Amino acid sequence: MYKISDNLALVQTVDFFTPTVDDPFTFGQIAAANAINDIYAMGGTPLTAMNIVCFPIKTMDKAVLKEVLRGGLDKMREAGVLLMGGHSVEDNEIKYGLSVTGTIHPDHVLFNRGARAGDKLILTKPLGTGIISTALKANAVNNSLLSRAVACMTELNKKASELMIAAGDIHSCTDITGFGFFGHACETIEDSDTGLHILSQSIPVLEGVRNLLETGYIPGGLYRNRNFRLRQVEKASSCPDWIFDVCFDPQTAGGLFFSLPAEKAQPLVETMHAAGIADAAIVGNVVSEHPGMIFIE
Repeated sequence: MYKISDNLALVQTVDFFTPTVDDPFTFGQIAAANAINDIYAMGGTPLTAMNIVCFPIKTMDKAVLKEVLRGGLDKMREAGVLLMGGHSVEDNEIKYGLSVTGTIHPDHVLFNRGARAGDKLILTKPLGTGIISTALKANAVNNSLLSRAVACMTELNKKASELMIAAGDIHSCTDITGFGFFGHACETIEDSDTGLHILSQSIPVLEGVRNLLETGYIPGGLYRNRNFRLRQVEKASSCPDWIFDVCFDPQTAGGLFFSLPAEKAQPLVETMHAAGIADAAIVGNVVSEHPGMIFIE
């Protein structure tokens, strides 16, 4: 975030990655949504974007690149974002994403830290897209589950962000992406005097993910996330092992995860459900006990 004046600041972000699905148009949509959502997570309004492209021009048909860029442009238009240009390089592996610039009032910036004891925690999208993407490489995902995962990954967090901001008194906010639910949740309480109490049965998870996980379709990123954050998480016996593992699953274009005063949480979730954000859920509380730690039951 860069403050220009007392009333205006820029919010800038960049993200790109390799394909998570086979269809190039859908991949472009997902990559663009993933990058744009970072602006929404700070409470900002995305305005412009620059394409970032790596492409194996000697071994892959340029028609694939055209579809990827078309998918990205589709999401930019949905977000009201103007594509200003971009940069491409030849690479052995296709990669795509965006550098996005937005605006925000300097006094209204949302940070991933600042949660207060007594707050409720809301998550707006289900978990499990990393596991599904891994299983997809082995053709182990049925069309119904794939469609549900794609709908989740291509959904902009625009409406969720607007409703969250309208509710007011948001004390912390982040979006759930590559570090997984626990990884990003841990960031909200690092070096703070608060901890998190998570209710495993309240966490939204894509239907079918449990079976894929228990069959062995586990992304390498899940292991890395778990090894890095396990010391900050305490699991009660009442928390199912599979849900615990899903909380480390690296997500693509995941939902918003934010804290707000307890009395505002349920009305906001109901408002989100009415607006079509069907998976939004209260998943726990911010507590003064076990600061810097997550307890899940």
